[in-house]
Amino acid sequence: MKYPVLFFFVSLLSCCAKSPGLEPESLVFEFEIPVKVTVNGYTGDMMEPFISRDGRYLFFNNLNDPAVNTNIFYAARINDTLFDFRGEVQGVNSRVLDGVPTMDRDSNFYFVSVANYIPTLASIYKGQFSNGVVINSSIVNGISRQEQGRVNFDVELSEDGNHLYFADGKFSASWQLESADLVIAEKTTTGFRRMTASGEILKNINTEELEYAACISPDELCFYFTRMPSVTAGILPRLWYATRTDKTKPFNKPRMITGLDGFIEAATVSGDSLVYFHKKDNQLFGLYCMRKKSAAAVLNYRN
Repeated sequence: MKYPVLFFFVSLLSCCAKSPGLEPESLVFEFEIPVKVTVNGYTGDMMEPFISRDGRYLFFNNLNDPAVNTNIFYAARINDTLFDFRGEVQGVNSRVLDGVPTMDRDSNFYFVSVANYIPTLASIYKGQFSNGVVINSSIVNGISRQEQGRVNFDVELSEDGNHLYFADGKFSASWQLESADLVIAEKTTTGFRRMTASGEILKNINTEELEYAACISPDELCFYFTRMPSVTAGILPRLWYATRTDKTKPFNKPRMITGLDGFIEAATVSGDSLVYFHKKDNQLFGLYCMRKKSAAAVLNYRN
């Protein structure tokens, strides 16, 4: 055969090219060893962290437990791992669960509350944050599926405020979580609506396991989330991430963040390089911060 070597390489490139229906792997990120976050003046549980888009504030809630009055708090930044406690966020807390704070660059503040779930079947609220106070708090229209037992128990607002990433949970009659998938909604003139392309964009994220606690990078090209087999399987939750090159495209096949141990959930990002999350230390949940070091393209594809 004439030019056998050339023919071999042409054939090899053809075989290695992306085939229809095969999804590329996410970029591979390396992270530094996590460092514990200290909040001066606060000694309780810290869960569901969120760093404001300007980096000035840390928001979090205390323990997610029906036996506890779960409320939203905030602290002012001193450095990446040290904050000064400022107290409860006013205008959002009730006598039941209020948590999972998030905000866009224009201080539009969103959070989860079950204070009025029974009459409304809705659990995501919005308001305007300024100096520790949220005003004009109201239910976000267009999110709830209006089905008893369906609860949106997490929420993440994109930096520009145009997209909501949230968990769609299904609970049993005894309020045991049975399933959880992530959903994207887009802003409308009256609230938000679930994107028709949400399932396609998150097709590599959602599985038969539980996916929740969404976190999106400022450019919406890197997506962090928590995955756990089930609440009764005895397997601890882990942080995962997925990337894409265009925010209208599906996220690539996700990767689990390795090197972390213990009960870990709920990533949030500050800028492009800092990732915060909560972890159970003995009897209390605390916050940790790790820096993303590098990324390298992965050229292999799913078989």
